[in-house]
Amino acid sequence: MGYGYILLVALVAGSDQWIKKRIEESNMEQRERMYLGNRILIRKHHNRGVVLNVGSGKRPLVAALSLALTVVVFAGFLVSLGQRGNGLLRTGLSLLLGGAFSNTYDRLQRKYVVDYLSFGVKWQGLRRVVFNLADFGIILGALIAVLGTGGEG
Repeated sequence: MGYGYILLVALVAGSDQWIKKRIEESNMEQRERMYLGNRILIRKHHNRGVVLNVGSGKRPLVAALSLALTVVVFAGFLVSLGQRGNGLLRTGLSLLLGGAFSNTYDRLQRKYVVDYLSFGVKWQGLRRVVFNLADFGIILGALIAVLGTGGEG
């Protein structure tokens, strides 16, 4: 049936939601915590749009698009579970779906996505970008899913 893939979806979404809950409950608005020799920065950021807050003034549209894309990925994931072989595609879709579930849940329930992770690099443009675990699931999952399809369109 693909219980391992379903577990991976739940692990990505559940872990991200657990971290987001802890970040929301923290008193981190005015400061950041640094780890691994200042390479990893933990800070609280409310993203009301998509990447880099793009679309923050159109929150209902962003939420609707997020929900629609999550449904499409979910449908593809369900179809992939019924097929033999191609574990790479299912792994990618699992990571992608776990991230999509978590960020879409935030957009629908909180009205913003909780981001909390940045990189302590010298380039300020990248240092200001704040991610969450779901974002990494989406990015990595999309790359793996493309590899799993052989790059065919």
